[in-house]
Amino acid sequence: MISSTVEYALRAVAHLAAESPAICTAKQIATTTQVPAAYLSKVLQGLVKAKIIRSQRGVGGGISLAKEPERLTILDVINAVEPLQRISKCPLNLESHGTNLCPLHRRLDNAMAQAEMAFASTTVADLLSESGQPKPLCDMKIE
Repeated sequence: MISSTVEYALRAVAHLAAESPAICTAKQIATTTQVPAAYLSKVLQGLVKAKIIRSQRGVGGGISLAKEPERLTILDVINAVEPLQRISKCPLNLESHGTNLCPLHRRLDNAMAQAEMAFASTTVADLLSESGQPKPLCDMKIE
């Protein structure tokens, strides 16, 4: 249900939130989150375009969150890189179905609606505030 692109975006945002207000380099983010650097660059571009992060080039530049973690939801991050696709009409383009979804597609859409609500009600700050839980990042590789 969640693609690698979305997973990588969520890892990057979680890392930036944990380091906030510090500015991070793309290399630091890639290393900590174990996201391939070239792929991360594409993901970060989508997050910049959606105004979730800001990027500054040059000396003293880097990447930081553009929104407070308390105001940034998982759904915001997902929709920035790969928006959730709800089913509003028959995916098979059957004229007899139109917007009146069959039981299969209605249930699939209901499941997507529940996931969408869960993502919309969870902030990045929520992810970082759960005590006794591991950080929402991978263990760093020791080279």
